[in-house]
Amino acid sequence: MRKMMRDKALVRRLSACETMGSATTICSDKTGTLTLNQMTVVEAYFGGEKMDPPDNTQKLSAAVSTMIIEGIAQNTSGSIFEPEGGQAPEVTGSPTEKAILSWGLQLGMKFSETRSKSSILQVFPFNSEKKRGGVAVQVGDSEVHVYWKGAAELILESCTSWIDKDGSKQSMTPEKVGEFKKFIEDMAVASLRCVAFAYRPCEMSDVPKEDQRADWVLPEDNLIMLGIVGIKDPCRPGVQDSIRLCAAAGIKVRMVTGDNLQTARAIALECGILTDPNVSEPTIIEGKTFRELSDLEREEVADKISVMGRSSPNDKLLLVKALRNRGHVVAVTGDGTNDAPALHEADIGLSMGIQGTEVAKESSDIIILDDNFATLVRVVRWGRSVYANIQKFIQFQLTVNVAALIINVVSAVSSGDVPLNAVQLLWVNLIMDTLGALALATEPPNNHLMQRPPVGRR
Repeated sequence: MRKMMRDKALVRRLSACETMGSATTICSDKTGTLTLNQMTVVEAYFGGEKMDPPDNTQKLSAAVSTMIIEGIAQNTSGSIFEPEGGQAPEVTGSPTEKAILSWGLQLGMKFSETRSKSSILQVFPFNSEKKRGGVAVQVGDSEVHVYWKGAAELILESCTSWIDKDGSKQSMTPEKVGEFKKFIEDMAVASLRCVAFAYRPCEMSDVPKEDQRADWVLPEDNLIMLGIVGIKDPCRPGVQDSIRLCAAAGIKVRMVTGDNLQTARAIALECGILTDPNVSEPTIIEGKTFRELSDLEREEVADKISVMGRSSPNDKLLLVKALRNRGHVVAVTGDGTNDAPALHEADIGLSMGIQGTEVAKESSDIIILDDNFATLVRVVRWGRSVYANIQKFIQFQLTVNVAALIINVVSAVSSGDVPLNAVQLLWVNLIMDTLGALALATEPPNNHLMQRPPVGRR
């Protein structure tokens, strides 16, 4: 355990080391494990056209810019601390929130000033099932704006109009929907995460009184599309080599992510999980499709899945169960609280030490201290090493003991005399065996271990 600790793996349950050596498949998160989790906005599409560079708002009217900035500042779970003395502002929050807030700063957003101009009436926190988050804010005396942001294709479905660069509202024609979809697809193919911003105005009369506001559900239909941003999360260096090592060792790496299929496909190709860009179902599948299959069909399909996109935490759990029923030894990586059921269900749960939540760490068997996929391969190597060493130890013990026993019995029967008396047998057992066995049991892992197939469940 101490040696593994130096290799950036903290073992919480000892038996997990050995189990990891016989793992046949790894279900990995994308964000933070395969990628660096350092999101930045690299493309933006507002007012019906692409902004180049993404923080260039000169083409947009002041009204549109104000709305974008208000939507960014109010509809966020992150925050910005602006230190006095002209130092750079500090952005906190989840990686996606940080990317969007940092982009807001580039647009010229003054965070605390923007937030003080309007008051929040109701918040719908981002939800991994609905893949969107919203907020209702009151501007002035009677004007209410409801802002939404979330997965681009899902927000687009709820939009009936869009705002052009002059700030006038246009109706969402099928051609325009096609244009937006094409833009989302282009972003996804370039492995960007697409986040859309939309809003709708409300009258103060539509908003419940303060004492009844707790149950008020924010309106999600007839939205007006403000625009879409593409957020890039670069692949971790060394991930490709690690995945190649896993493949050579007979371990299949599967990626489970909340991103849409195109983004997931692009990242999987970049990492080396997929080798052919034109694969179709069921190698790359949407969480919803997988969820709707029957238990038997799920087990059939689970073997073939390499990438699952748009998945909810529950889909990850279903995939783990299906793979285990097929006789696989499943390792799962996760960092969020919602990954806890899958981590618990898997044979080996691996949580992330930096990004991981306490709940995920509690449910896991091994904590990867540097959040890196390459560390996972080192854990597999250690696991196989422990397994191989136990095998060598037993083989050595049996050989020595059986040999001594046979020699003694045969000699005693044939000549009536014993070649090894009791003290000598003890000497063989205690001194030679112990030293030899210790030498074999503590042999460090080597790369040859990663060239044999996994042992499997039996």
